[in-house]
Amino acid sequence: GHLVESGGASVQTGGSLILSCVSSGFTYSALCMAWFRQDPGKGRERVATIDSRGVTNYADAVKGRFTISYDNAKRTLYLQMNDLKPEDTAMYYCAADSEADCTYRDDGNLLVEPNFWGQGTQVTVSS
Repeated sequence: GHLVESGGASVQTGGSLILSCVSSGFTYSALCMAWFRQDPGKGRERVATIDSRGVTNYADAVKGRFTISYDNAKRTLYLQMNDLKPEDTAMYYCAADSEADCTYRDDGNLLVEPNFWGQGTQVTVSS
């Protein structure tokens, strides 16, 4: 499988962006798809996930502002980001798991790390 993100940009506080992730080379649709982000000096953070039934899950930091969705016909994962804040600045990565559906640990992170990752797209939010 192959994942390619796009849509990252520099925006001002309060702005909006839509990230896209086109998937290819998967024999079947991925079971669990996710957006992660990582800022230099910080650990990787799960942002949002969508499972094979379309059930979504969000990190507390983005609830109410970000929306994850998947267009099965286009095999594209999206992340609609509204009311962006400087703390949202990071490299955003698309990830997919072809072997396991989304299962969460008690701390809200995925129990199993996805087995396919994109190259990332940079989002920078200035105050």
